Amino acid sequence: MTTGNRIIKLKVKRQECPQAKPRWEEFHMPYRPYMNIVICLREIQKDPRTSDGKLTTPVVWECGCLEEVCGVCTMLVNGKVRQACSALVDELGDEITLEPMTKFPIVRDLVVDRSRLFASLKRVRAWIPFNSAKDIGPGPHITPQQQQKDYVLSTCFSCGSCLEACPQVNERSNFIGAMPVNQARLFNDHPLGKPDAVKRLRALVEDGGIEDCGNAQNCVRSCPKHIPLVDSLAEMNRQITRSLFRLFHD
Repeated sequence: MTTGNRIIKLKVKRQECPQAKPRWEEFHMPYRPYMNIVICLREIQKDPRTSDGKLTTPVVWECGCLEEVCGVCTMLVNGKVRQACSALVDELGDEITLEPMTKFPIVRDLVVDRSRLFASLKRVRAWIPFNSAKDIGPGPHITPQQQQKDYVLSTCFSCGSCLEACPQVNERSNFIGAMPVNQARLFNDHPLGKPDAVKRLRALVEDGGIEDCGNAQNCVRSCPKHIPLVDSLAEMNRQITRSLFRLFHD
């Protein structure tokens, strides 16, 4: 159902491949209640014509969950890093600009390569080593207070928003960003993750680690899950300080 003659103007930054020159295309579509950016992009797919009637290719983007838990639809919406599934037209206005994230290699149009996120999770050993052949019984007790604190840390879905917003993540720095630091904190907090705690801390003092953080705090402001990333950075710095001897002498 459309509403009157209201028209949404979508300006999209497009790029066929990493080597191609980027360009802008504008699309118009009738407004419908409760539209989000995913719906707008799907409208373009139905009939990929620019606002001046020129036939073009459908805009390339990614989406998965449609409920802000997969992270693949993250892009710049009106200059701010957002998830396309939760960016509502009613909150954005009738003129909307879409661009790919700038801190990740471009693949095509609004799709970027987020491999660095997953490489950083491997670097900080963001998992709990577990041998399923060994019977460990019911496992360690975790208090409700600890569960509540760690649950918030665990809601990270590797969208890349914190890296996109961080001024320290740039072509002159190897800073891994707040996301893997937060995950290192999560697994260091878990009783079954503590045996690898020093290894995670050691990874955080290597090149591009936590010392490269400039404390801009853009990460916590951009996080869609409101994870206390600044607290995680501070906590991991404290753990590193307490473990300095082991980090460099073990």
